[in-house]
Order: sequence, then C-alpha cells, then structure tokens
Amino acid sequence: MLVKTFCAAVMGLEATTITIEVNMTRGVMFHLSGLADTAVKESYDRIRAAMTNIGFKPPTADLTVNLSPADIRKEGCGYDLPLAIGILAAHGKVSDSLLSDYMMIGELGLDGKLKPVSGALSVAIRARKEKFKGLFVPKENAREAAVVNNLDVYGVDNLCDVISFLNGSDQYEPTFVDTRKEFYEQQYACDLDFADVKGQESVKRALEVAAAGGHNLIMIGAPGSGKSMMAKRLPGILPPLSLAESLETTQIHSVAGKLSSGTSLISQRPFRSPHHTVSQVAMTGGGNRALPGEVSMAHNGVLFLDELPEFSKSTLEVLRQPLEDRKITISRAKYTVEYPCSFMFVASMNPCPCGYYGDPTHHCVCSPGQISRYLSKISGPLLDRIDIHCEVSVVPFKQLSQMQPGEPSAVIRERVIKARQIQEQRFRGFKGVYCNAQMTERMIHQFAEPDNASLDMLRMAMERLSLSARAYSRILKVARTIADLEGTEKVQSHHIAEAIGYRNLDRGDWAERGF
Repeated sequence: MLVKTFCAAVMGLEATTITIEVNMTRGVMFHLSGLADTAVKESYDRIRAAMTNIGFKPPTADLTVNLSPADIRKEGCGYDLPLAIGILAAHGKVSDSLLSDYMMIGELGLDGKLKPVSGALSVAIRARKEKFKGLFVPKENAREAAVVNNLDVYGVDNLCDVISFLNGSDQYEPTFVDTRKEFYEQQYACDLDFADVKGQESVKRALEVAAAGGHNLIMIGAPGSGKSMMAKRLPGILPPLSLAESLETTQIHSVAGKLSSGTSLISQRPFRSPHHTVSQVAMTGGGNRALPGEVSMAHNGVLFLDELPEFSKSTLEVLRQPLEDRKITISRAKYTVEYPCSFMFVASMNPCPCGYYGDPTHHCVCSPGQISRYLSKISGPLLDRIDIHCEVSVVPFKQLSQMQPGEPSAVIRERVIKARQIQEQRFRGFKGVYCNAQMTERMIHQFAEPDNASLDMLRMAMERLSLSARAYSRILKVARTIADLEGTEKVQSHHIAEAIGYRNLDRGDWAERGF
C-alpha cells in the first residue's frame, strides 16, 4: 500500500514542500531514500519506540520511504511526525482520507510526545502558499505558526492526538492568535530607560542622531563611563517595528531556533551583544545547516560589540560586506542561502589597553606604541562604515549624586519617530531605502547638498582637522539627519558643524591629543 504525507524542508528563510511516500510490502526491511541526514535516518528507531509506547504494534513488513524531491537535503528531526503518520496509514491504523489536506512537522519522543522544532513559521507560510487546509505542529510551536492567517494550525501534545484527529475520533480547535492586538500591545514595552542615565548629554544626543538616521556609531571612553549602559538603552528610542518587519524578524529567529516557547511575534527590536570570543561563523552564519548568525539575528535592530578591539581581526573584517549590502550570502557546494541583516552597528572601546588614556582622573600606563597598536586593530575600511564617533568622558560625582532623572526614552523616541517619518516621505520613491544612513552618493547630492557657507566650513574642517576624504559623505548623511530632527528642509551650517564633531577618529592627531 502506498501512502503520502507532507512536510517541509527549511533552507534559509524559505521552506520547500517535501512529499513523504511510504510503500509497504511483504518483508522485514526498512529502506529510506531522498538525501536524508543522520537525524532523519535515525527517525525510524524513534518511531518504532513511540508506536510501542502508545499501544500500536510496529508493522512487520518491508517499508520503503522516499523523501521527494530527492535532490534536496533533508535535515533535522521535524520529519518524525509525518513519517510516523505515513507508516501508520500504510499499516491501516490511520485513515488516509485527510492526509492530502494537512502538512505536519514535529520531533517524536520515545513516549510519543511531540517536541518543538525550528522554522515552524517558515513552514506555516509555505503551507498557506501551497493551499493546505491545516498544519500540525508541536504545541510549543503553535503560537509561532498561528500568526499566518488563512491556515488552521493545530498544536498537539503527542502522536495519539494526531491519530485521533485523522481517524475522526476527536476534533480539536485550531490555535488562534490575534496578531495585531498582541503586536501593538507589546510594541512600546521597554525595560531599560534613558532616564536612568545621569549626565552624558552629548553622548545621548549622538545616540538620538544615530537612532533618527539609522547610523552606525562607536563610543570611545574610559571604563565605567557608561558606554554599555547607554548602548543597551538604544532600542528603547528606535521607532517601533512595523508588522512586516516583525514577521521577518520572527522568521529569522524561528529558523535559528531562538524563539521562546509560546512566542507568537517579536514585537521589539532585537539587541544582540555577542562576546568578543565569537567566531566568524557565529557572527555571519553558516555551519552544517547554514543557520543565521549574529548579524542576521540583529536584523531590524542593534548589533552591539562591546570592547571592539578585543574581537579577532578576521571576525571584524567579515562585517564589512554585511554593513554595506545589508544582507549576507552563505555559499555551500550544493546550495546558497541568503539572510537579511539590516541592523544598526554600535560599538564601544577603550582609548588604550589600560583604558585611561586622556582620562584626567587616572594615569595612563600605556606607551605611545601600545596605544597606536591598540587603535590600529580597527581597520580603516571598517571605521569607514561607522558614521558617528563619540567620545565618552567619566561622569563627575556631582552629576552622579543628583536624584533628578534624565530625559526618558519615550520623549526621545517621539523625536526619532518624527525624523524617521520625514525620511520615509523623502525616500518613498526609492526601493530599499528607508533612512538617511542608506542614502547613495547620488541621493546625498539630491537631498543633503550643503549651501556655500556650509561647504566652506566643511572644506576648512577637512583641511585643519586632517579629516579623511571618506568622511565627506558620512558628515553629509549625519547632517541631513540632524536637520530632520529640527524639521529643517535644507542642511545648514550648524548641522554640518555638529556632524563634523562626530568624526573624531578621522582626525589625524586623535591618538596624540587625547580627549
């Protein structure tokens, strides 16, 4: 008897429908074809044990199973459930009348319980596209998959529930998620607030400018000056995720297997802060299954690298292409996977190995050679992709002892949202451009062209402060954002002046002059 069940193989963010063909004849052998990995090949042992423990005798027959299309590699444990149902249907224990209407995924425990799998959201999107009536998933994945409308998603606890449903013994209600209600209720929730930050008004201004224009930023300062504290509060002043951005972000985390149990949609912008020992593969993505890395997990959010010079040179250099293209391509011999990675890059670093170069309250013990080598760990091409360089000084005791809180994140966020709305209107005719940081050279000349007075100031600054040529377009982008925060149509000289102040590391004398 030949029976077909359906599941999906997730590759990148996309899922491909997989047809599982089970043929049963007289004999005692088990044959599996279709480019299956070890986890899929071992599934038959789990299925036999699960059948025995839920009261079904495993069939004594010759089983031939084909996973079609056969040229796509099948990986992971998500094939356990459709394989088990296919074998039981071929054995006559499950009715095959509804099998063509449903897709199913799930890992089987030896007791028949279903365990969560990664990529359920991508599978649900594929099931709807293929016009399946419903999808069976483990209960922990139900809310994640149920955000896809026009598809009945059934979260089940064990194999018996699926058998009862297909045989008509029991009926279950599909999981319902009010996606928009849950999304908008949690959209503005934020645990960390800029009101907790005492002093550092100039740094908070730089972070506001960075958030308003989507600019990359680096903070340089002594230990304990508040660099990490302020960076962690940056997502709280970014504009809230749109529903489309939330779905794309959730899909990435689903594929990576990083969604918490019971999560439906990610409603807040991601904040990723990998340790400096992170490898190239962990940063960019890859491995045996080509999973997304930190740059993709930070998509639509913030990637924060604390103590930037402590990261390996090779790991930092692989960031150059994702920062420029806002996508990462992982190539293997037989396939290529592309993940989006449009994120704000925020970094912090000490000015020297001991951390106190230029600090008036501590004595620096580093030699000029040590300082130069330390700063040279950050290459010019990487620094070129960072729009704002911000010096962070230690907060004096007088400001720390004040009880009055700083400006709350909600107030700053309102200004950022207004600036982003201006940019959305400005770039509505340009595909893939949503903020000033994404402007091309042609767009800079169109929307951020300085007047004569501003051009003279910029020329003077580049000559006197030894600014590099690469700083020119970065200054104009940041100046455009500052003008947007003011609601000014034209870039003016004081906008240029503030933007010039955010290019400290481009100054030729920075390492010699200190703070």
